[in-house]
Amino acid sequence: MAEPMVLELRDAARHFDVSRPLLQRIVAREGRRTLRAVDGVSFSIPKGTTLSLVGESGCGKSTVARLVVGLYSPTRGEVIFDGMPLAEARADPTKRQRMQMIFQDPYASLNPRWRVRDIVAEPLRAFGLVQGREAQQKRVGELLAQVGLNPLDGEKFPHEFSGGQRQRISIARALSSNPEFLVCDEPTSALDVSVQAQILNLMLDLQKRLGLTYLFISHNLAVVRQVSDRVGVMYLGKLVELAPSETLFHTPRHPYTRALMEAIPDLEMTGRQRIPVGGEVPSPITPPPGCTFHPRCPLANDRCRVEVPAMLPARGTPETVVACHAVEEGRDGALSPPLG
Repeated sequence: MAEPMVLELRDAARHFDVSRPLLQRIVAREGRRTLRAVDGVSFSIPKGTTLSLVGESGCGKSTVARLVVGLYSPTRGEVIFDGMPLAEARADPTKRQRMQMIFQDPYASLNPRWRVRDIVAEPLRAFGLVQGREAQQKRVGELLAQVGLNPLDGEKFPHEFSGGQRQRISIARALSSNPEFLVCDEPTSALDVSVQAQILNLMLDLQKRLGLTYLFISHNLAVVRQVSDRVGVMYLGKLVELAPSETLFHTPRHPYTRALMEAIPDLEMTGRQRIPVGGEVPSPITPPPGCTFHPRCPLANDRCRVEVPAMLPARGTPETVVACHAVEEGRDGALSPPLG
């Protein structure tokens, strides 16, 4: 029996009006300008699994994270949480407490004027999960111990901790409402490499013990490979490839995914020729017609320049869905072989 879907995005889009003031537009005789931060993304996350989104800065990963937790409302499409539209789920306190977010910067996401005990206890108070100050402090101590901190650390302020310890505090706060689904927006990008490994191991351990489901946002492919069951690759607000983690790393299909893999250092010094991707990322305000990757793609043809590719199962790797005319037509073999 298939696992139930905790989260589903159905053709979700988020556009922002970035037009200049009306008078300036009249003088310059220009219309409104729309930034398509997310432009039609669809995926689902089964219970107890991790889906990671990767891509260059500005591709829309963090906007997807904010759509998922309701910080942004979709311009188009739907966000379904636990079988309900997100707006309805967020109106129900028992549903809302089941979703939490871990932010990118542990230095900015914690109130510097609050003691750690009050930071971690805030969701307990907001959702009325624990009654009485003594029971509340006991629960805070349990949460701090769960993430590898001393319960006595609750008396300290955030500035008394290192970056990795602050991120552990953020995780403890997220866990305090007994969530089932966590959105992790680059939770390790501000940390040293050794500390990153500790936080990732902690998150994997918590997932096994508590049955958590993660949406993991990152631009670090090594991190993504360690934590993910499936990986989605985003480019200019769209999902271009979605595949099981090991399939994606061993057999990337979309030319952009292969370009990301080519950027990984070759520690074995195989001398294999790599094909760099030239050009700049187009503006999401004026994206190119057809496939948005075609100005930088070595396999682009006339069809790519005019027709938007659909997400379809890839030939040879049906568990992978990819939006690429070259893959659909079998022309992707012209690229260099993928990394092993």
